[in-house]
Amino acid sequence: MDLVGIAAVAAVLVVGVVVGLWHRRTDGRLEKTPNMDLSGTSIDPSLLRRLGVEPGGATLLQFSTAFCAPCRAVRRVSSEVASLVPGVRHVEVDAESHLDEVRELGVWRTPTLFVLDGEGRVAKRATGVPTKPHLIAALAEILPAA
Repeated sequence: MDLVGIAAVAAVLVVGVVVGLWHRRTDGRLEKTPNMDLSGTSIDPSLLRRLGVEPGGATLLQFSTAFCAPCRAVRRVSSEVASLVPGVRHVEVDAESHLDEVRELGVWRTPTLFVLDGEGRVAKRATGVPTKPHLIAALAEILPAA
């Protein structure tokens, strides 16, 4: 193998490792200001109704697709958190059946999870699988103290 071939293989390996580490670090992270800045913005109530989100209380709004393995993990974690924390609902939406809403909310991949306050404002957003403690902490920021 010549020097150019070795350099090309090394460059591909370095880029692959860097991309893999970046993905591992950002996947499932709950963020206030994602790429499309909806943080603190109220989502149109008619759009929320179309998605099955009712006003009042906090909502974990999940966008999934049929053959998405991480979507099942987000469904499990979100359902557990919703059953543990009073006043929290989990709503799962099939992204393929709601393409207009997906585009309006800037959902680029599944699973995407929005943490909404009682007024329909986006408090946090995650792509990937967030952890249960991170979800509970995000909800604690928006739920009134009991």
